[in-house]
Amino acid sequence: MLFVRTALLFLLLAASLEAQKLTPLAPRLEWSSLGKFQRTITKEEFTRLLTQVYAPREAWRESFTIAEDHATVVTTPGQPLFRLDFAPDEASAKPIPRYWKPTRSLRGLRIAIDPGHLGGEWARMEERWFQIGENKPVIEGNMVLEVAELLQKELERRGAKVVLLRTTSKPATNLRPEKLRTSAAASLRERGRPVNPASLKAESERLFYRTAEIHARARLVNQRYKPDLVLALHFNAEAWGNPARPTLTDLNHLHLLVSGCYSARELEYDDQRYDLMVKLLNRSFDREVGVSRAVAQGMARATGLPPYTYTGDTAINVGGSPYVWARNLLANRLFECPVVYLEPYVMNNREVHDRVQLGDYSGRRKINGTSRESICREYVRGVVDGLAAYHGRP
Repeated sequence: MLFVRTALLFLLLAASLEAQKLTPLAPRLEWSSLGKFQRTITKEEFTRLLTQVYAPREAWRESFTIAEDHATVVTTPGQPLFRLDFAPDEASAKPIPRYWKPTRSLRGLRIAIDPGHLGGEWARMEERWFQIGENKPVIEGNMVLEVAELLQKELERRGAKVVLLRTTSKPATNLRPEKLRTSAAASLRERGRPVNPASLKAESERLFYRTAEIHARARLVNQRYKPDLVLALHFNAEAWGNPARPTLTDLNHLHLLVSGCYSARELEYDDQRYDLMVKLLNRSFDREVGVSRAVAQGMARATGLPPYTYTGDTAINVGGSPYVWARNLLANRLFECPVVYLEPYVMNNREVHDRVQLGDYSGRRKINGTSRESICREYVRGVVDGLAAYHGRP
């Protein structure tokens, strides 16, 4: 038995030292760092989270094996990477090692607010900018920063300890597109895309604002701030067609995202398997879905928006709320603590566009015959009401 266990450990070590299949800009992995989670979870709980939340629709089968007393993470050809031993039962499970605390009080709750995207000079590159005629441009990165600053004040007034991941449009990453051309070429080749000046430019820019920036913010969250909760603020949009002649729509909706619903193809990457294990084993999901459900209720009351419904296989509805969906995104995957990821309003909706033109204001104004707060303050009220309700102070 000792020989068998020693041989298995040798295989695991050898596998971890082999070339790892990583998504662009992901760091090399130390699978042994997951050893702190040994015997912290039962087989039943691990199986529930893996098969129903993180890798549903049988997506887990090529990357994980589940035995009676342990689970093994494997590569696509079946090479073992990490063995996790289960706790025999809940009573004997070891404490979960994590930096966040599942407190039920707003007072003292450590919150990091992530104003999505960058805005400012980067907004056009991010494709989070549009303008109708001579109207004020609609810039998501600027709008969520304005919401974040108002939200910070309201939450601090209620006793929370709040930090913003950005206070300007300056990137958290030191990388820029021109430094990412080699990685961009490798990314294009790996996906079978042609490498030419146009595709190289577009991929370098995408890796800058969508990948390097999120990795940098994740390091701030996981290594510096270590909050109990991240609020990731966004505005949604429908396709607006030609950027030179964007179109407005009557569609308007709301949804929130939690980490989950990895596909079998995504789990071919070692870092995605690793990130899944961290989120699953530190038990982010139940906290994420509980807070998200409460915030969704607060946002629905504040905005009157209907839920957005995913029709493809990239997301699954969770938590018993039509507003809350599990989806595998880089931000909610890399942030190790629970993340409430908000996607309210359609920026190119006609009424939303009109409200954005008004900017922030105190009090209420008539919009299409209805008295409304500014869109920023309505957003903040929905989030605060939801958080207060979840934490016992409706």
